[in-house]
Amino acid sequence: MAMPVIKSAKKKLKKDRKREKSNSALENLFKSLSKKATKSPTATNLQHAFKAIDKSAKNKLIHKNKAARMKSKLSKLAAAKEPSKKVEKPAAKTPKSKAKK
Repeated sequence: MAMPVIKSAKKKLKKDRKREKSNSALENLFKSLSKKATKSPTATNLQHAFKAIDKSAKNKLIHKNKAARMKSKLSKLAAAKEPSKKVEKPAAKTPKSKAKK
């Protein structure tokens, strides 16, 4: 790789390398936490994974729609792993008869 000669190009290279380091660190964190949450979807694992996913989307490492999909997938996974709680729905209301005038 050729080294830049122009001063602004040198500065850009320095910034790019710094940005690359932080992006790769964030990406590794995001991937590891997502995998951990997928394997064992506990409340704390999900919370950490959601935080990393949101941060990755904010820093434009992943698209915001992909972040939403991943969060949805993890939520569904967590809901499936939890013991099913039966929620009783209230009885359906009968339609009121309209009085004719």
